[in-house]
Amino acid sequence: MGPKQHANTIPYRRFVPMTSNQSDPASAAEADSMCIIRRALVNLRIVGANQLVALAPLSGGVSSDIYRADLPQGVVCVKRALAQLKVQADWQVPVERNRYEVEWLRVAAEVVPHAVPKLLGEDRASGTFAMAYLEPDAYPVWKALLMEGRTDAAAAREVGDVFGRIHAATADRADIAARFATDALFHAIRLDPYLVTAAHAHPDVAEALFNLVRITASTKRALVHGDASPKNILIGPQGPVILDAECAWYGDPAFDVAFLLNHLVLKSALYPQRSAAHRAMSGALVEGYRAHVHWEPWEKLETRIARLLPGLMLARVDGKSPVEYLVGNPGSEVVRTFARGCLMRSVTSLDDVLDAFAP
Repeated sequence: MGPKQHANTIPYRRFVPMTSNQSDPASAAEADSMCIIRRALVNLRIVGANQLVALAPLSGGVSSDIYRADLPQGVVCVKRALAQLKVQADWQVPVERNRYEVEWLRVAAEVVPHAVPKLLGEDRASGTFAMAYLEPDAYPVWKALLMEGRTDAAAAREVGDVFGRIHAATADRADIAARFATDALFHAIRLDPYLVTAAHAHPDVAEALFNLVRITASTKRALVHGDASPKNILIGPQGPVILDAECAWYGDPAFDVAFLLNHLVLKSALYPQRSAAHRAMSGALVEGYRAHVHWEPWEKLETRIARLLPGLMLARVDGKSPVEYLVGNPGSEVVRTFARGCLMRSVTSLDDVLDAFAP
């Protein structure tokens, strides 16, 4: 890659460089991390052993150390998985998830090459991989656009389309299932910190939440991204680009759809004046996705999505990783009350949830 940006390169979110002070322990840890990153770049043969590499730590992620590497031949982005996530709760997860993120990128690239980052290499021993970099102005983060009030149903439909294509292409494939037998990892990263933690916080709906865990864990139909959030989606000139597949798992595709819809609903709780626009986006996303569902009757899949959605809503206010914009906001209580009601009455369709939510 030369000085000009390659057409297939992407940014890793809208990260902001951080400064360091080598006199404090945090900076010492940062220096150690940089050494690992430089060694990985050498192992990947992206740079020579004696080549100078300018590294800038980038903010924005909670599960990995992410760096911008400025090289003579261009800019790359390097990601290394962390054992302890950068959240207040004690949340430790295996660093092997980095391997499955790379595998997800490879599989998705075969299905939707325009919608995934260009992979440059993987250093599995250090839990590190490199991808090409693009200035973020050309590929804004979907979450940032939503927070600015830029609600675009067409973009939501394209997001649904991309996930629908990936799920359809991997549905009922034994070879993909064997590559992503990550049940224990998915439980540690998703089911436990979200649904199980919420169940402990709300004993009166714990049975419904534990039932969601059982159903989700036992449903094996397609390759799941696992962190389908607007913060991990860029809206580029050729459509959405999907990042951060650390939670990749062969399981229930309903999880990805519910995860996506959850974030649109939660932003309605923050901005009630935009709830109609967010509802339209939810409908467009489902429409783009549903066009690709062939592996099971839509009604069956929809029921699982509809039941997962309120569980995930509750998990994002009372789980291990609450959405930051609802912490201390009155909208969190609106979400909590609504989600509990849906769990108690066991909804069966998405309209039962999306049409009923009125922040």
